[in-house]
Amino acid sequence: MTDSASTITPKVVAEHGFTPDEYERVLHALGREPNITELGIFSVMWSEHCSYKSSRIHLAKLPTTGKCVIQGPGENAGVVDIGDGQAAIFKMESHNHPSYIEPYQGAATGVGGILRDVFTMGARPIANLNALRFGRPDHPRMRHLIAGVVHGIGGYGNCVGVPTVGGEVNFHRAYDGNILVNAMTVGIAEQDKIFLSAAAGIGNPVVYVGSKTGRDGIHGATMASADFSEDSEEKRPTVQVGDPFTEKLLIEACLELMASDAIVAIQDMGAAGLTSSSVEMASKGGVGLELDMNSVPCRETGMTPYEMMLSESQERMLMVLKPGREPEAQAIFHKWELDFAVIGKVTDTGHLVLTWNGETICDIPLDPLADEAPKYDRPWVPTPKPAPLANVPESKDLVADLLTLMGSPDIASRRWIWEQYDHMVGADTVQRPGGDAAVVRVHGTSKGLAISTDCTPRYCHADPIEGGKQAIAECWRNITAVGALPLATTDCMNFGNPQRPEIMGQFVGCIKGMAEACRALDFPIVSGNVSLYNETKNDANVAGATGSAILPTPAIGGIGLLADWSKSATIAFKAQGESIWLVGGVPGHLGQSIWLREITGREEGPPPPVDLAAEKANGDHVRGLILDGTATAVHDISDGGLLVALAEMALAGNIGATIDLALDAAKAFGEDQARYVVTTVAGAEIAGALRIGTTGGAAIKLGSGAAAIADLRSAHEGFFPALMTG
Repeated sequence: MTDSASTITPKVVAEHGFTPDEYERVLHALGREPNITELGIFSVMWSEHCSYKSSRIHLAKLPTTGKCVIQGPGENAGVVDIGDGQAAIFKMESHNHPSYIEPYQGAATGVGGILRDVFTMGARPIANLNALRFGRPDHPRMRHLIAGVVHGIGGYGNCVGVPTVGGEVNFHRAYDGNILVNAMTVGIAEQDKIFLSAAAGIGNPVVYVGSKTGRDGIHGATMASADFSEDSEEKRPTVQVGDPFTEKLLIEACLELMASDAIVAIQDMGAAGLTSSSVEMASKGGVGLELDMNSVPCRETGMTPYEMMLSESQERMLMVLKPGREPEAQAIFHKWELDFAVIGKVTDTGHLVLTWNGETICDIPLDPLADEAPKYDRPWVPTPKPAPLANVPESKDLVADLLTLMGSPDIASRRWIWEQYDHMVGADTVQRPGGDAAVVRVHGTSKGLAISTDCTPRYCHADPIEGGKQAIAECWRNITAVGALPLATTDCMNFGNPQRPEIMGQFVGCIKGMAEACRALDFPIVSGNVSLYNETKNDANVAGATGSAILPTPAIGGIGLLADWSKSATIAFKAQGESIWLVGGVPGHLGQSIWLREITGREEGPPPPVDLAAEKANGDHVRGLILDGTATAVHDISDGGLLVALAEMALAGNIGATIDLALDAAKAFGEDQARYVVTTVAGAEIAGALRIGTTGGAAIKLGSGAAAIADLRSAHEGFFPALMTG
């Protein structure tokens, strides 16, 4: 698209995603008609993906401060104090639409983008996680999507040398036409070497580093802010292409320059590329920027300023340097075989000004692009409370049901996935995938970070408020279950079309529940991402066709701190003859449970209620048992209830158990919250807990029935290999 010859017609305006009212706001902001470059810049900055125009007023309700919080939302990532002058820097982001269109590159560049958000702030990345949602396993496209996403995550993370240590995977028909790929990165920095993005210093040089700019990813942010339709394949050029080896060089070059005092501000070029990075840096600093588009390194001939500004080519950063430090910085980036170019300067105009071939081809005041971008209080309706669960049949065979659940899509072993990830690179991974939370040693210290991603979308769909509470509570519980003190969270809010009041009601409800849980558990949200319009048009050729939305999926990524990583607990039964305890009681809630869905074919009833006081009390109690050495194994109870938790502990330790508790379906498979299974050496006692059995043997024995570990392992390990080999 040329920059000078394009006529701004109503059709062109609509193609850039503007409503008539929004375009009037553009005209008012400029006092004139925009040219095509200016229209493109407004388009991406006002897209849902960049402006959060439908979510900002609700996100403000989340608690974002706490005693350990150094930096909350508003920067590239959140920052928390982990003691000894060190900080953990972390964030989760979505790459949903690109991963459906082009699964390998979509997932790979999702990993690359979240890595840049973290090392941009001065942190060395130490761990990656992911939260994946796929459609029905037998959907004709799903195997291709799973394979591409997993290979993309592994291909990028493995090559860049950051371990992928954990995550989660769900399957549901609601994701048939719109999978979710959420990526999380955690890094470590010195507290006195944290870098922010606000540009400063009138006249300071603006520097472009990394890879050259190409035509890949143009309008990626706009594409991510619209429903899918049948023409999704035509959007393939909007998907970025990543190069993990260049990213590794970029990490090392940036960290080397950060060891000096040359950098004033730094921002990665993520969604909306050079546009968002320059606008965000200038607006946060209250300054202007002037950029010379002829100086932007390009890898394709004939690129226009429109294409340069909207490209989402990967592995690129924008910096403001102190004057006179350009040669020093250039030498570092050239040593690492990366591009380096001075492309502009900081000004006092409060405008983004672009020049090309000696002419000014863009002059936009920054406030309308950033702080004054549209902000909507969309109409919303609360989600009706589900009817109480009624007429639930009793289990015909608890052992048979357990074997079925262990091989079901949402509970089966993810070994096929995580064995394709390098989870040990760096030699600091203490707990590998497969437990409640990953544990990564803080290099050179005795400290460990526990990290988990969690959400139960079926709960959020049935009751967004309780589902939002549960997402936070389960993340807190998983971190607690390894013995860590939960510190803070990041979120990735994946929802459908916010212009539908029922979808907006889901968003509002989840935010309400999350906020309640964050406050009760002292678990603030310090960074995050919103991904809306996760819907697929039922028929792209029918005007006004309604969308098929994903389940509301507020994915939560949390971190916690262990003063001594060697004291972390694992889920594996450790020895024969140990006592098994249930912390949190035995009531059985089957509404929205995996057992109800997989055994009876019903997705009904309210989700389990979340008692936040019980979560806090039981979690603090269990953490104490871990740290004083009483607990030999710990596992939180979640999907599948008590029996599934016991089976997972037995499989991890290759030791069976005899369960003395009389069980029915509700007690065996109910998914009541705030509960843990804990083992102790024989003779030890746990106050307030119920002793339910003893470890030992080669099966889980339930009264007159028994599930052999070999059979459980066959069911548990068999799902993914069978699915992926067809």
